[in-house]
Amino acid sequence: GVIGTNNYDGNTTLCMSSAVSGYKRSFGSDGPPGCYEDFEHTDCLLAIGSNLPEQHPVIYWRMREAREKRKFPLIVVDPRVTMLAQNADMHLPISPGTDVVLLNSIAHVILQEGLQDQVYIEAHTEGYAAFKELVEHYDPVSAAKICGIDEDSIRNVARLYAEAASAMTIWTMGINQSTHGSDGVVAINNLNLITGNIGKPGGSSLSITGQCNAMGTREWSSCSGLPGYRALEKEQDRREIADYWGIDADFFPDRRGLFMTDILPAIETGQIKGLWLIATNPMTSMPNTARIRKTLEKLEILVVQDAYADVETNEYSHVFLPAAIWAEKEGVFTNTERRVNLIRNVIEPFGESKPDFWIFNELARRIERERKPNFPETTEQVFEEMKQLSSGRMLDISGMSYERIERKRGLQWPCRDGDEDGEQRLYGDGVFQYPDGRARLIPLPFVDNNERPDEQYPFWLNSGRVVEHFHSRTRTGKIGNQNKFSPTPYMEMNPDAALELGVEHGTYARLVSRRGDAVVLVQCTQRVPRDMVFIPFHFHECVNRVSLGLLDPYSRQPAFKQCAVRVEAIEDQQAASAIN
Repeated sequence: GVIGTNNYDGNTTLCMSSAVSGYKRSFGSDGPPGCYEDFEHTDCLLAIGSNLPEQHPVIYWRMREAREKRKFPLIVVDPRVTMLAQNADMHLPISPGTDVVLLNSIAHVILQEGLQDQVYIEAHTEGYAAFKELVEHYDPVSAAKICGIDEDSIRNVARLYAEAASAMTIWTMGINQSTHGSDGVVAINNLNLITGNIGKPGGSSLSITGQCNAMGTREWSSCSGLPGYRALEKEQDRREIADYWGIDADFFPDRRGLFMTDILPAIETGQIKGLWLIATNPMTSMPNTARIRKTLEKLEILVVQDAYADVETNEYSHVFLPAAIWAEKEGVFTNTERRVNLIRNVIEPFGESKPDFWIFNELARRIERERKPNFPETTEQVFEEMKQLSSGRMLDISGMSYERIERKRGLQWPCRDGDEDGEQRLYGDGVFQYPDGRARLIPLPFVDNNERPDEQYPFWLNSGRVVEHFHSRTRTGKIGNQNKFSPTPYMEMNPDAALELGVEHGTYARLVSRRGDAVVLVQCTQRVPRDMVFIPFHFHECVNRVSLGLLDPYSRQPAFKQCAVRVEAIEDQQAASAIN
């Protein structure tokens, strides 16, 4: 509303963009339909590419307690034997990138055996005939060969899921960070639509978000949109916000700009000359680190706004804006289950650092514009603006206030003016956000566009979290116990594969891809199959030096988890140790 660019994006593109895209394609809008309480009602839980004990330990304990009380079956789909897979009733170690094939085949069995909820399908969905025709080609015999599991497992999962009184699916980066992550989310939604598991207790497609305000960025326009799930492409949306802010609607671009993953390549071609980074660190988080380094060096101006001056990207900045951390500022955030919560100032910002809110206001005042929005002086005043802009819309928060949020320990949206509490679930009435009120069943042909292992690079590279660290270790890398238990990059490798290559447990090896190489400590374990290695993604000096990062065509989210590498033994272990 001040700068006039549509090239802005949130952390969602690296984290939840595929979930956002999948929800929009299936339901007509973003917004997780379920909630955490669904764990306490479900009769079958399917977890795909999600390792709750290490990724979301608090949510994991809630799920575990619910399962101990009710003994519902847990099915885990993951190429690796994760901590969650070790606790599952069934583990399906599918080949990387074959989620859509598996989900299409599960749907095939459900429809072939007449286990679908036909009444729900006819009342609330569109596109059933085309969807049914597509999944007829994904019989379990054919799908099993692609997925690398046995056909009976596919049939058993389909029957368990469809025959449960209520069933839910959760997922995280194992689905999202893929060349077809958006299709994977749509396939999950398809499964829940044909079984009638949307909008009811224990029945849900629930993406588990990893950062406390990833949902907030999606709701309030940080992802190249306008506040309140409004779109730049819609003239009415542009006019509503322009009128509210007191600016000319023609000032807004009429389409969304570049995703983060497209902004960085646009720097290479000279389209983008200045970049402002706020609490994100592409030198660690983006794939193909060597390319990102050259990209940042081309910028005419790079502004880094962060709570830590030692983030790797700050080495390339022209301006550093020191920002306050969560305990030093005030404001609301939204979590996975659409629950809005409040942070109060606990202490004053350290040194010369300032809350992001203060920084944005001060910069806006200094930019000369004939007409620009009035910037409120307090975060609570901003929240009042958000309430007004949300009224009557899907994410209505007009019934909330700072006082009520604090008293209720969080409120879920929608929470309309006059409501005592927010609604736990979306779409309980079967009415979706498309003009006709129907969800879409979308046929999903499998497109195998991954870089696959070959003779030169015989291993899949997989990546993920460990419980000791968070993301790029900007914070957790400074904490003693965290580094004591997870001090260095390491690579899980199957002992049989290691033996063939002369690589020993506890020694360093060289990991090589078509993009770069890294020296990594080897941990021999049966948790990974013979043709795969796994590396925690927290260490910038390792995984993203070799990752590929092909983009999903819908969400533009990178495929961090699927590329081909080789492993080489290192003779000089002392030199290798010095590198780490």
